[in-house]
Amino acid sequence: MRVTTSRLVQNVLTTGNDQGEPVVFVHGNVSSAAFWRDTMATLPERYRPLAPDLRGFGQTDPEPVDATRGLRDYSDDLLALLDALGLERVHLVGWSMGGGVVLQALRDRPSVVASVTLVNPVSPYGYSGTEGAEGRLTHQDGTGSGAGAANPDFVARLQGGDRGDEAPTSPRSVFRSSYVAKPVADEDFYVESMLTTRVGPAHYPGDAVSSDAWPGVRPGVSGVLNALAPTHFRLDDLHELEVKPPILWIRGADDVIVSDTSLFDLAHLGALGVVPGSPGTAAQPMVTQTRAVLERYGPYTEVVLPECGHSPHLEYPAEFQQALQAHLSR
Repeated sequence: MRVTTSRLVQNVLTTGNDQGEPVVFVHGNVSSAAFWRDTMATLPERYRPLAPDLRGFGQTDPEPVDATRGLRDYSDDLLALLDALGLERVHLVGWSMGGGVVLQALRDRPSVVASVTLVNPVSPYGYSGTEGAEGRLTHQDGTGSGAGAANPDFVARLQGGDRGDEAPTSPRSVFRSSYVAKPVADEDFYVESMLTTRVGPAHYPGDAVSSDAWPGVRPGVSGVLNALAPTHFRLDDLHELEVKPPILWIRGADDVIVSDTSLFDLAHLGALGVVPGSPGTAAQPMVTQTRAVLERYGPYTEVVLPECGHSPHLEYPAEFQQALQAHLSR
């Protein structure tokens, strides 16, 4: 359905059930609400599942992303959607970048949140450019993160609608190698969802900015990857909230996107010799950082699925549903 909010017109995937406790599913980067289709369909009728396309993805208005606000363009859109639908209290489920979006919504309006489920979420200290459990900036300007870290061939193939698997940088190949650790059904469906991503300086990956320091890139001011940069997105005060709904953190043990040794982190790629010239910059310990923030926060549960990649809801749907429903019914 299409929902006009105070900020933009959003496309929202539903199951047709408009009764019950609202559960809002937020997708990640280079995807859309379609990635939640099967999860929503198997949710008990006591819940009302809703999954919006974020701006620049799916069929929602492609408004530009102001990266200097971190993920707040997305989280403010989400809160505006809740207002437009008259939803006063909801369960939030966020995958990958969507995990950061729901945590930002929790940070800004905790009273509306009944529970939070994080699925392989981005670190609360952004993506790349930080070190240690405390998320210490490697460089004050965020060098090592931002739109310049994106693989240009992947960006070109995404923009060109490449549906093949001949190149390792095609969306289909990236889905197979990075989104999941094992084959899943309906691969074509998910590739089509990836291809709805708007490409350009205002969207994915954003405006690329060079740096004199290794690895030669730093965050710009617009677009997705810059919004994820640690100079723009940082959540280290969640433990100060007076209202603390319970958090479920469910992740795949073999995730290569969000990991303490991420294959998308230039610092780790430098350590592997894939990006030459590394001065020894430490990899971002993304999982360790998330755990440190949640331990300070308080009421959270961590569930780790073995032999699972970045998408537990696709790879192990039964186990994911079991954990999610137990959490929602607390």
